[in-house]
Amino acid sequence: MTEQFAGRRVVTNMALSLDGHYAAPDNPLDMSWVMPYAVTDVARDHLTGLWESATTALLGRVNAEGFLGFWPTVIGMEGVDPRDEGFAKWLVDTDKVVLSAGLDKAPWERTTIADKPAADVVADLRATEGGDILVLSSASVVKALLAADEVDRLALTVFPVFLGGGPRLFDDGLPAGRWTLVSQTAGEHGTLALVYDRVR
Repeated sequence: MTEQFAGRRVVTNMALSLDGHYAAPDNPLDMSWVMPYAVTDVARDHLTGLWESATTALLGRVNAEGFLGFWPTVIGMEGVDPRDEGFAKWLVDTDKVVLSAGLDKAPWERTTIADKPAADVVADLRATEGGDILVLSSASVVKALLAADEVDRLALTVFPVFLGGGPRLFDDGLPAGRWTLVSQTAGEHGTLALVYDRVR
């Protein structure tokens, strides 16, 4: 799935409901609707294909607290899927940048706190050496980068549920542009993994 690209790519990954939402209307932090699908082979292989070429994780504060509170506990867990453990080890060991105006000190190892716009943080990261910059399910960060036209690869998992409302990833007013489909995989329960690259 790796294409020729000059410099560091910004890769964003989000789960969406079939009716286009990334969170339920009544409780945006409740991700129970994702869980039956997140453990499918398609979803696990999709995520593995994204983090293997990434050397930096970019997260919003809420997602950082959720991800970094949960994933390290997966390492060494009995019966854990090797793909889940691989991601957990990558997340612990990789450089992380957390966007936050409220945190002044990182409670996690290998983590930098950045209190500035996502596009500025990405510009700084692009100026350094490294692999892909992976934005993990942090909707506010993904939305800001889409609005600034700073996303090079857009990865989506679409799950066959209607949430009936809630926030949407794609707001009106995004910069017009074309995307090319790099890969598409359908799997159990109707899970669909899609990867698009920005055509520039």
